[in-house]
Amino acid sequence: MDNILFYLRRILFIIRKEFLATVNDPKSRVILVVPAIIETLLFGYVASFNLDRVDYALLDMSHSHYSEELAAHLDGSGIFRRVATLGNTGQMAQFIENGEVSGVVVIPADFADKLVQGQTAPVQVITDGRNTVISSLVYNYVATIAASYNQDLHLGKHLLTVDSITWYNPNQITRWNFLPSLLPVISLIQVMLLSGLSVAREREQGTFDQLMVTPLTSTEILAGKAVPPLVIGLLQALIVLLLAVFWFHVKVIGNLITLFIVMFTFLLSCVGLGLAISANSKNMQQVMVYNFVVLVPIILLSGLATPVRNMPQALQYFTYINPMRFAIDAVRRVYIEGASLAAVSPDLLPMVVITLVTMPFAAWMFRNKLG
Repeated sequence: MDNILFYLRRILFIIRKEFLATVNDPKSRVILVVPAIIETLLFGYVASFNLDRVDYALLDMSHSHYSEELAAHLDGSGIFRRVATLGNTGQMAQFIENGEVSGVVVIPADFADKLVQGQTAPVQVITDGRNTVISSLVYNYVATIAASYNQDLHLGKHLLTVDSITWYNPNQITRWNFLPSLLPVISLIQVMLLSGLSVAREREQGTFDQLMVTPLTSTEILAGKAVPPLVIGLLQALIVLLLAVFWFHVKVIGNLITLFIVMFTFLLSCVGLGLAISANSKNMQQVMVYNFVVLVPIILLSGLATPVRNMPQALQYFTYINPMRFAIDAVRRVYIEGASLAAVSPDLLPMVVITLVTMPFAAWMFRNKLG
């Protein structure tokens, strides 16, 4: 029994030492608490498939008392927010393509006449198939409100129907939305990991000091370490693209050169961030932790699962410094919609600005932390 107690005491001493080593290190204390708080808050606010607000456009070709009442039911639901009242069908494209609305409600010209005559009166809901989950929810919300209005109007007679039309993904196949989004997601993970480990690995192996005494400047070292992760990230995106096209038969509608420009600009904006993390990390373990802390918010705040406009207002401001938000939107538009380079230029500009910030920041970290 004494031997067992002695053995347990030795183990307890080791456990106590490890706890003290972890708690006494300021960086370890931050890693233990801050990520858990940040990730929980982000998942709680962002990772939700519920739509609290649906921005929509209304095309009322009936201009009748009945169509106005239906529009009033939508506007008064507390969920739908009308951002535009259209005059013709040609105006719908700009609002859906730019992501300004989640759907367009179209009330035909003979809507009131059919209701008065006791005939079935269809209402069209045109949704954006680039996000199949949101598209289905918008249709269901409109159908529920229309059914409520129909019940008040006809006391049980099902005259008012809702027809769904989905742009860019008429069959609402989920992989059409998800697979194109994997191009920036998979390549981001690879680029951040490889660029983050580039310096930390050499520090642990003891070769970085030898590199620093060479005639190379810190900027030249930075450039040399930035190119390989960038190329590998593009190759990762190419693998995802080939699998999506030839295995899952999700064809690219847009121009491949435009898609390459989008991915190159996006990955260039991420390399600087990964190298800055690497310059600030003493070992590969710290790189892995920092990457975990950074990657989860980047992916959650990108609009990959839920639209950015449905996030809390405070978090929407943070998405403007998130390159993946603009990359996913641009890739989806080029891949599924066939958008041109000029059409996605509003997404490219923020990524260029982020690149102009992250790369000099990484160079500054190299000069001050490693020089």
